[in-house]
Amino acid sequence: MIRGLLVVNAFLRTGKFDELYTFLSEAAEAEGLCLEVMTNAELVCALAGDFRPEDYTFVVYWDKDILLAQRLEQLGMRLFNSARSIALCDDKSLTWLALAQSGLPMPRTIPAPKTFPAIGYPTLDFAARIGRELGYPVVVKECCGSFGQQVYLCQNEEELLQKTAALAGVPILYQQAITESMGRDVRINVVGGRVVASILRQSTGGDFRSNLTLGGTMAPYTPTEAEAQLALRATQLLGLDFAGVDVLFGKNGPLLCEVNSNAHFKTTLACTGVNMAQHIMHYIKEQLR
Repeated sequence: MIRGLLVVNAFLRTGKFDELYTFLSEAAEAEGLCLEVMTNAELVCALAGDFRPEDYTFVVYWDKDILLAQRLEQLGMRLFNSARSIALCDDKSLTWLALAQSGLPMPRTIPAPKTFPAIGYPTLDFAARIGRELGYPVVVKECCGSFGQQVYLCQNEEELLQKTAALAGVPILYQQAITESMGRDVRINVVGGRVVASILRQSTGGDFRSNLTLGGTMAPYTPTEAEAQLALRATQLLGLDFAGVDVLFGKNGPLLCEVNSNAHFKTTLACTGVNMAQHIMHYIKEQLR
């Protein structure tokens, strides 16, 4: 039996995460694959001992421990997704940079200049100028964050300067607010260059973010050709085997919002009946052939 590793984070072992790992393990078994679960902490220690990478044919890397992922690739292991792809998705500024010259439609984005926590921003003139360039409201995003957390909406210059000062030392970017899509977007799940399931997400209570973790509703959704091609092209350019792509409703067509290399898919399963784990493990089996 083909043997693989499922690498997960040692410090995110909540029921929400463990359920996903169970889905993946069961899907692997159904494909005739043996999937051994190991945390990043366990694997770091194993690598210092008698770990044998040749014992595993593949790795499902369901973590964002980039250094560990890079080390496994150095040892010749095949990762789904690759270390590079996960790194590009984990940092929103790197996602934007990787796609900036592609021609893919995205909200106007400006990364904040780098500073350090002990120094902060002695002047906020740059932030005021960015606000004028993008127009209000302005979306401020911490470059690393999940589930709609660490994303803020600033209605005017005062709010923008206050938020910038409060986040000084944290990598952030500024983004044009797509008012037509406030509180709603589409999650398009892609596996192996195919769209396999999509859901429409809408917030409740007036939140500008649509993430279901923050509260909201969902419904099965059939993406337009333009939306599907946008998601497929983004995953291709980022080198992803599978991903959850968030697409906004722009005035002149769909806009790419974010790309998630390790998208949680329980809500997609509940909404559409499509088990992403089954598609992922079937794709991996086909790739191993």
